[in-house]
Amino acid sequence: MNKILKSLIKFSYKERLQVEQDVLLITNREFHALDIKKLSGFEFLYRAKRGKARIIFYMDEKEVKIIKIDRRSDNTYKNL
Repeated sequence: MNKILKSLIKFSYKERLQVEQDVLLITNREFHALDIKKLSGFEFLYRAKRGKARIIFYMDEKEVKIIKIDRRSDNTYKNL
């Protein structure tokens, strides 16, 4: 099973719907309704947050790739 899909199982149904909607917006590069911030120390890594959920993604001029979806904790940004 894909690690992104596996991480979505951790969320409640309501949270999962919101995160899936945010992932769809990110992949379509529609950032107007999202809280997005560039991660310091990385050139092309960004995070989007929705409540306690964090979506970490890679974005350059050609592609957008979801790296990790997780709840906010001390380990959320480790091992990137």
